[in-house]
Amino acid sequence: MHTEHDLITTPVTAALLRGALDVERTGQGVLPHRLPARARAQNTDGQLAMAEAQPSGVRLAFRTRARTVELDTLPTKRAYVGLPPRPDGVYDLVADGALVAQGSVTEGRVIVIDMTTGSAEQRPGRPGTVRFTDLPEGDKDVEIWLPHNETTELIALRTDAPVEPARETGRTVWLHHGSSISHGSDAASPTAIWPARAAALAGAELINLGLAGSALLDPFTARALRDTPADCISVKIGINVVNADLMRLRAFGPAVHGFLDTVREGHPTTPLLVVSPILCPIHEDTPGPSAPDLDSLSEGRLRFVAMGDPAERAAGKLTLGVVREELARIVEQRAAEDPNLHLLDGRELYGEDDHAELPLPDGLHPDAATHRRIGARFARLAFTATGPFRTASGRP
Repeated sequence: MHTEHDLITTPVTAALLRGALDVERTGQGVLPHRLPARARAQNTDGQLAMAEAQPSGVRLAFRTRARTVELDTLPTKRAYVGLPPRPDGVYDLVADGALVAQGSVTEGRVIVIDMTTGSAEQRPGRPGTVRFTDLPEGDKDVEIWLPHNETTELIALRTDAPVEPARETGRTVWLHHGSSISHGSDAASPTAIWPARAAALAGAELINLGLAGSALLDPFTARALRDTPADCISVKIGINVVNADLMRLRAFGPAVHGFLDTVREGHPTTPLLVVSPILCPIHEDTPGPSAPDLDSLSEGRLRFVAMGDPAERAAGKLTLGVVREELARIVEQRAAEDPNLHLLDGRELYGEDDHAELPLPDGLHPDAATHRRIGARFARLAFTATGPFRTASGRP
């Protein structure tokens, strides 16, 4: 058995990371970010700051013959007042494309969130180690997918054989932006979030800008998409704008146009897919905001309810139905001059029949089984021979 002293320590640098747009050096090590520093400097929202620092889709990628791999990290976990403890984040180790090991780090900082008051308190914690042993023999491409729902400072990588940065795969680079559903919500592990499943099925290289609670048409997010090289791009728009009750129809349409205009500045002909919201019954015809159901919270369960009034649609309040209609109108209008712009109705990923079989446990977020289903459907609808990403994925 190897001890820590037998192992080779390799500094964690940007060269070993995939799926991050920026890497911040901290007192402990490095912190991957999914928005660049310039975007972070323009943000004042704590929810987005937390979401972009959670490394959904971010992975260490290297080539090695090591059979033992250790990773020291300092996680930042979340706890909610009155709710059961959340499970520790999962690290997925993938070797030559196959998931071969999983682990967690139990130590770390904790942010304690009170959903009734909106307050949050951070409690200090210490680093921990996730250890993988008995990996397959011989040279192999290894990816360690970081927990999609835990901020993760990377401190040290140790192995029993040398590592070198992963080779370029030549695979299609797919850049995706969306809400907590794209971020991973209640998926089982980082390779099981629906964008990761879709990317694996399509043989694509994922950059995931799914930002929980934060797909709000922010101009700095559009600029991040504009400036990130990609072969195909998707933007999933709607649920956060509704459940934050952020804007009215008058503002929404121009904001979508502006967001797409900015993306197109950097990707004028790249296949660009606008995805409207999946089915979410509480907001289909009822505007936001959404809020935790206090009765459920008092019972130790989390459920969300829509606080708006359907009659307010007449005053321009947004519902998912209104959003889908407006997105369809905008894409149809723009596609007349932009043949590489496409629309996918989110209900093709998760609709009425799916909800009857696999309801959203908290009223907003899909469970693990639903993530698998959405991932498979997106791969089939977007990447196959008749899909909008067929040319990006090398299909005629």
